Amino acid sequence: MSSTQQVHEHRVAGGHKAAINNPNVSEEAKEHSRQYLEQDAASTEPAPVETGGMVDDSLSGNTIGGYKATLSNPRTSEAAKDKAQAILDGEADPSDYAPGTGDAHTNRVLGGYKATLKNPNVSEEAKEHAREVLQENGIDA
Repeated sequence: MSSTQQVHEHRVAGGHKAAINNPNVSEEAKEHSRQYLEQDAASTEPAPVETGGMVDDSLSGNTIGGYKATLSNPRTSEAAKDKAQAILDGEADPSDYAPGTGDAHTNRVLGGYKATLKNPNVSEEAKEHAREVLQENGIDA
């Protein structure tokens, strides 16, 4: 079965699952969906994510799309494009490039401090504090 057929089957199965849980669908239609899912249990397996030959299976489709968009964005630096390509090729782990400890909240906080440095409406005192916090976390500002 081609990957296009697998994606189609996965979507059909998803539609049947949605029908079963939709209060506006008749019992007869829900029963039809249950029978379809029982007969075609293999179609409920998630379809593989198309990566264009790239090997990292741990990335979601949206994540892969984001890295691909980075590659084609003319406003993206060459360094960022190199990182995105390395991640898509499976040569690098996305967490290798995350600032701070890898904790999502911490990364967002540190990202806020980095944004503070570029904001023209922020006082020099606040920018100095942001530099100190970033330096304490091992991030060059």
